[in-house]
Amino acid sequence: MPGQGDQKSRQRLDVFPTFHKVANRRVLVVGHGAEAAAKVRLLGETNALIEVVSAHIEPALSAAIDAVGARHIAENFRPSMLVDAALVFSAREDDMLDRAIVDAARICGVPVNAVDKPDLCDFYTGALVNRAPIAVAITSTGVAPVLARHIRARIEGMLPRATGELGRLAESFRGAAKAIISDGNARRRFWARFFSGPVATSVYNGDETQARVDAQRLLNGAADEAGYVWLVGAGPGAEDLLTLRAQRLLQEADVIVHDALVPASVVAMGRRDAERISVGKRKGAHSVPQHEICDLLVSLAQTGQKVVRLKCGDPMIFGRAAEEMDALRASEIGFEVVPGVTAAFAAAATAQIPLTLRGVASSLVFATGHNAKSETLPDWADLALKGSTVAVYMGRSVAADVASRLIGVGMSAATPVAVIENAAHRDERQFKGTLTDLIGIGERSDIDGPVLIVVGEAVGYAALELAEPIRQPATKKSFAA
Repeated sequence: MPGQGDQKSRQRLDVFPTFHKVANRRVLVVGHGAEAAAKVRLLGETNALIEVVSAHIEPALSAAIDAVGARHIAENFRPSMLVDAALVFSAREDDMLDRAIVDAARICGVPVNAVDKPDLCDFYTGALVNRAPIAVAITSTGVAPVLARHIRARIEGMLPRATGELGRLAESFRGAAKAIISDGNARRRFWARFFSGPVATSVYNGDETQARVDAQRLLNGAADEAGYVWLVGAGPGAEDLLTLRAQRLLQEADVIVHDALVPASVVAMGRRDAERISVGKRKGAHSVPQHEICDLLVSLAQTGQKVVRLKCGDPMIFGRAAEEMDALRASEIGFEVVPGVTAAFAAAATAQIPLTLRGVASSLVFATGHNAKSETLPDWADLALKGSTVAVYMGRSVAADVASRLIGVGMSAATPVAVIENAAHRDERQFKGTLTDLIGIGERSDIDGPVLIVVGEAVGYAALELAEPIRQPATKKSFAA
């Protein structure tokens, strides 16, 4: 098996991405056919002075030369042609001929690319997304060029055609922004709003005049901008279940105040220089009281900082968001709630549990086990008896008592139950059984992660064929004679 050093090496690049300056500089393409034509078309998206060197060329290459305004040198290649060249591409479609170009280029100190021969290349050409002056290049370092093209297609769809115009507009405001907004954090916030707010919208709508008005208005109000708080749902823990808005805000925040159960990989998605404050609350070990968290959010915002309060799942479901919103309102701090994927939805998705099902369960209840510690039935029990699907958060410690009481008041002991530990995490575990089996959940000392319990007839339609039984099989005891 590969060692730890081998694994780290596999995660590092063998190339360092850079962009060559080629404007008004000679770039040579040596070749005669389709491969040379492809490079000419790619170079045609730059302001390079393209020279194609070949005594004879094929029609496709001739058409490419005409299309981009390149120059054809109808001669065989000579090393002297490399003088003052910025780059050279060899597309001679012959190993020996390409190697001769590579050797000559290296003697002259000109970076060289031998088309489709990665072992001969000084550099690779990426799949290019052109939004001049913005450019995105994707390379597979010669390993999987078709994959690079697929990635390029996705990025093409993400970046509006006017992205370059937005970049040029930003350049025209850069000096003014630096002069007016002296604080680095405030300036970063200004640019974040510049690229994602009304300015960008006006540019993408083709209204440059309005975009300039929006940019000036944004700049005028940026110097004394107030602090702000976002209550953000981190989802169940998988990075790719974070919303796009949550990802963007993590990059804009000056401070990230996060719970203990939010994975480090999600917290790490924040801006590198953002302050990170853990206010982790685990069952039985509340490191920071809730009122202190509220005070912290207020004090950070009052100093003008942009704060992301990062909570597991969805902030509005058992996340104590109401207390934090009350504190922010009382101090007249602006805030916004950004929803996240709650654990019940994540668990239902991975276990394929239909939380509602026509003719079986027409309502869904989110419940917390914390309200089931008394001797009376919890508030949601009556709904469970009437056929609702019930998703119980933080309920493992009281599950046995609740199951016994539900059976005692008439719920079928055979009612299907699913238990999902660490929903949507790599180490997720699924368990299945009945309400009777749930009585024995406390015997499972091997279940120590966050648990979601789903009770109801709809669970019987889930894809839990590979799930473990909730109740562990009894082990036979042997006795000495």
